[in-house]
Amino acid sequence: MNNRIKIVGISGSLRKRSFNSALLREAVKLAPEKVEIEILDISQIPLYNQDLENNGNQAVLILKNKIKAADAVLFVSPEYNYSVSGVLKNAIDCASRPYGDNSFEGKPVAIMGASIGMLGTTRMQYHLRQMSVFLDMKPINRPEVMVGLAEEKFDAEGNLTDEKTKRKIKELIESLVVWTKSLRI
Repeated sequence: MNNRIKIVGISGSLRKRSFNSALLREAVKLAPEKVEIEILDISQIPLYNQDLENNGNQAVLILKNKIKAADAVLFVSPEYNYSVSGVLKNAIDCASRPYGDNSFEGKPVAIMGASIGMLGTTRMQYHLRQMSVFLDMKPINRPEVMVGLAEEKFDAEGNLTDEKTKRKIKELIESLVVWTKSLRI
């Protein structure tokens, strides 16, 4: 059995100074030995259109192939309008279609997010968990990493400075690794 774990990380924010993209970069730094987290770029994914889902768009094919090749997925996203960001929802739609070619099927998943509000992406995470049911993703339940009041936890360069949040991210990645290995059996 291969002991290396390959995780793909997807940020649901395209904003240059995104707290969520910064959380994802921190996860890369905090990943345990023998764990690689590759950050996937979803900025070039076109808007989902079922009429075009079989047209072989290069950005979508790359996204789908990287997800399929990974052992697990890490979603890091803001919360917009009590739910997942539109850009993340669109990327998930593109990577899970056409019917019968769902890149996420059976994938272990971890979710985290940051928000300037106090609730720290709770509703987004629950909506993403609901989507996981239909897509047959296998999300871990704990720990929950919901970073509220994010502007207080990052410096001006976008580096995470909050040690408690760093510990929770590390715990989340370690839990995802254990979950991923248990599903390989």
